[in-house]
Amino acid sequence: MSPLFQDIAPHALDNQFHGPRVPRPDDYVVIYHDQHVVLDHAQSLPRWAAVGQTFALTPAQTTYLLTIDETAIFLVTAKVTATDRYRYAPVAALRRLTPQWLGFAGATAAQLGWWYTTHRFCSNCGHAYEQDTVERALVCPQCGQKIYPAIAPAIIVAVTHGDQLLLTKFLTGYDKYTLISGYTEIGETLEDTVRREVHEEVGLTVHNVRYYGSQPWAASHALLVGFVADLDQSKPIALELDELSQAKWFHRDELPHDDTTLSLSWTMIEAFRRYEL
Repeated sequence: MSPLFQDIAPHALDNQFHGPRVPRPDDYVVIYHDQHVVLDHAQSLPRWAAVGQTFALTPAQTTYLLTIDETAIFLVTAKVTATDRYRYAPVAALRRLTPQWLGFAGATAAQLGWWYTTHRFCSNCGHAYEQDTVERALVCPQCGQKIYPAIAPAIIVAVTHGDQLLLTKFLTGYDKYTLISGYTEIGETLEDTVRREVHEEVGLTVHNVRYYGSQPWAASHALLVGFVADLDQSKPIALELDELSQAKWFHRDELPHDDTTLSLSWTMIEAFRRYEL
C-alpha cells in the first residue's frame, strides 16, 4: 500500500492524554477558530516562543494535545488578529504542509480543536464543561455528564467489475473523481454500510465485500474504512442526484490521475491501476 497521510514513520505520534502541560519555546501551537488555523509566513505551524509573544498569549490559554517525537503541540482557541507574519488558513491546508508529519499532527490537533470549541456546554444541563483530569474527556461539574472526542465511522469502497472500477463525482465541493463513500448508520456493520451506500448512490448491488485499509480523516472528523466489493451484475447506473453529479466505469488503463496518493481513496484507485486490487 502506498504511504497515506498518517504514515509518518520514523516519526511517532503520541496522542495519549497526559494531563496539563506548559508549552516549551520550540513546541508547536494550533490556533484554531471556525475550521481555520493560524499558519506563519512560511506556511507552517507557528512555535510557542514566537506566536505566544506576538499575540500576548499565556500558558493558561493553551491545552496540551499530543506529541510528535519530543515536540508537543498545544491548542489555543482564543481568536487572534491576523498579521503580516501570521494568517488564518483553512484546516484543509494542513494536508499540504511539509514535512508531512507536521501536517498530519496539525490536522489531528485541529480535529481536537473543533471538538473542544463545539462542546463548551453540557447538553444535559447547560453548565460549562471542564476538562477531565485523568483522560481526554469533558466533564460537567453540575450533573456529571462526561463526553469524549467524536469520531464518525465511514466507509469508502472500490466497486470493481473485472478490469473496471466505478468512480463518482460529488454534486458540490470536491470536484475530482473519487470512490463511493458514506457514513455508517446506527445498527449497521461496516459491510452493511458498503452495500447500502452503493445501492443508494448508484442503484447497484455488490458482493464479496472485503477490507482494504483505514485512515483517520480530520477534515470530517471521520475514521474512513476502505473496502473492495465486486459488482453483482451489470446493469445501468441509477445516479443519486441529490449527492452526485457523475458515476462512471473506468478501465484500469483509463483511470484519471491525481497529484497525491495521501488519501485512502486515491491510494485504492492507484492500487487498482497497478493490478493490486
